[in-house]
Amino acid sequence: MEVIIRDTREQAAALAAAVIAKALRDKPNLVLGLATGRTMETLYQLLVDKHRNEGLSFAAVRTFNLDEYIGLEARDPHSYRYYMNHHLFSRVDIDITNTHLPNGMAEDIASECAAYEYKIRSYGGIDLQLLGIGISGHIGFNEPLSAMLSRTRAKALTPQTQHQNAQFFGGPDGVPKRAITMGVGTILDSKRCLVLVTGAEKADVIAKAVEGPVTSMISATALQLHARCTVIVDSAAASRLENQEYYRWIFDNEPEWQDFD
Repeated sequence: MEVIIRDTREQAAALAAAVIAKALRDKPNLVLGLATGRTMETLYQLLVDKHRNEGLSFAAVRTFNLDEYIGLEARDPHSYRYYMNHHLFSRVDIDITNTHLPNGMAEDIASECAAYEYKIRSYGGIDLQLLGIGISGHIGFNEPLSAMLSRTRAKALTPQTQHQNAQFFGGPDGVPKRAITMGVGTILDSKRCLVLVTGAEKADVIAKAVEGPVTSMISATALQLHARCTVIVDSAAASRLENQEYYRWIFDNEPEWQDFD
């Protein structure tokens, strides 16, 4: 794992967008894992700008999202399919048939999860997986006690996650109680992971995820085991990290990052 600290959330998002853009140019048929959330909205806008202004193409890209709520139709404004169509897919040159999310309306959820795993493998696995980290330390909807080797499955959402998401559903009663999520093991199978986290409210969980012990209580700590995981944070999110000086040194001195300076 490597940690890159940028001064502002805008700089952090811009760096993450540049990493994804470089990966797309290096491999136009990239298999790209995607995430949702407010932090990602800025990132997706930057990718749309690169598509419009720099000719960044998504024409051959295949995408797999981390998760989807169970019980929400794709046209529901609260679904992650709707979110992705709105913030990215409808605004770039991607083939919508190459964009994949779990089907939260499937009659047989277990079969849907198995089929999702099979489809990822059929494309050779995910080349680059984009991730955020929830307040409880989850990646995807891998809530506390998610097994490190878990695969795509249905997961009950914790009260903390439901409370966190209540603002998007008009109150706690409207929040779905379950979701389909890639497993921790599914995420760790990705060839590269790119984590984007900003804001002071994430400082505690970032410190635990990056510098704390690996534990199933905080699924993001599993990323410490990944052979190539980059965590990009702004100064606010990095405020509780003990090794901030070293992390800043990495961006300024490691050859890989000089192209992004």
